[in-house]
Amino acid sequence: MKITIIGAGPGGYETALYAAKRGAEVVLIEKDTLGGTCLNRGCIPTKAFLASYDSLKACEEASDFGINIPEGDIAVDYATVLERKNKVMTSLVKGIAFLMDKAGVTVIKGAGSLKDNHTVLVEKADGETEEIQTDYIILATGSVPVAPPIFKVNGKNVITSDEVLDLEKPPKSMILVGGGVIGCEIGQFLHAMGTEMTIVEALPRLMATMDEDVSKQITRQFKKEKIKSICGDGIKEVNPGDDSVQVTLESGKELEAEVVLVAVGRAPYTAGLNLEATGVAMAERGRVAVDSHMRTNVENIFAIGDIVPSAQLAHVASKEGVVAVNNILGEDDEMSYKAVPGCVFTNPELASCGTLEKDLIAAGKEVDVDYKIGTFDFKGLGKAQASGHTTGFVKIITDMNDVIIGGEIVGARASDMLQVITTAVECGLTATAVGKSIFPHPTMSEAIMEAIHDIHGLATNKI
Repeated sequence: MKITIIGAGPGGYETALYAAKRGAEVVLIEKDTLGGTCLNRGCIPTKAFLASYDSLKACEEASDFGINIPEGDIAVDYATVLERKNKVMTSLVKGIAFLMDKAGVTVIKGAGSLKDNHTVLVEKADGETEEIQTDYIILATGSVPVAPPIFKVNGKNVITSDEVLDLEKPPKSMILVGGGVIGCEIGQFLHAMGTEMTIVEALPRLMATMDEDVSKQITRQFKKEKIKSICGDGIKEVNPGDDSVQVTLESGKELEAEVVLVAVGRAPYTAGLNLEATGVAMAERGRVAVDSHMRTNVENIFAIGDIVPSAQLAHVASKEGVVAVNNILGEDDEMSYKAVPGCVFTNPELASCGTLEKDLIAAGKEVDVDYKIGTFDFKGLGKAQASGHTTGFVKIITDMNDVIIGGEIVGARASDMLQVITTAVECGLTATAVGKSIFPHPTMSEAIMEAIHDIHGLATNKI
């Protein structure tokens, strides 16, 4: 059985490896670099940058822990920050290529398109075209930054999240449009590197996809770091000049900065796929329609990742790929979005999973009538006090049958700890059941235990 995958981001390359290990003959097509957006222009490079942010903050706060660094000796070497980021990316790309070779996956560099539902054409950089006959096709072409014409993106002083990762030096000033994941992460990082930062968000608050108490926590942190944010106000006009960019907001307020970064979302990338050749049906917002098995309306063509109507997250794409392969191999496997983890790697980290309180409120539900909430602040933990990571809290949400349906964590290592809640939601575990497990002491994860016990009013370290 031959499976051809178009796109080698996390969804595509992990699907290729999984399919090969399941015994399929696999061809992986990628026009750019293995790893796709996540590894080369998203998740990994931004996390490398944020690791430099963490190191800088650790130096600035070292005296609190009895480690004295002479005043004025802390300096940012941005060239080295950039070099380290690139080294991390290069190492990971080489690692993926090694895995492909060992798994027997055939990797072809070029732009893939559909000739028919059993034929994929690959146009290579030298103009040569290769035709691949295949039993099944998995589309995993990912997404690109959204850049509406109003922003006049020019790749120089009006840029997207792609270009910002390769700036040779931090801008003196920046207007960052979009207070979501990308905006908050990049905004906090560049501000620490010396950029005067102003974040503009059309919605009423930063990180509006999360609960209000989570938004308040990151807003408070940004104020502490003197990162400016303007919420509830959209962009009316952007006028780039030679040395600066003039921005007018819907309210009439005028701003000016050296660079404008547009981070208002991502759009599915299906350009050049020639989907019409096979009659693949489309869903809303330019995405490919699929069923719960990740199959399109064409029986042997599947689609995963950012081009289908699901959360645009690398780990979601990878899981969708596993589901697709399982169904290709004859198993009846359905994709579950019940417990999709979402993480924001700011300081403090923000992490959420399942049904959030804002969703329940929007549905007209009432606390202690339709659902229950347990919370615990990190400042109540010994490990948090000892490590100096007292900012933040854990929130656990259950239905009235005690089943954990969602939760959020704000604080250090929130993204690492979220899996406890993710597993509980996916498996339909009750707070009572999870509360019976022993959490190691002293750890930050004890806050999850305390929040779970707080559902029943039994958090021992909460007043």
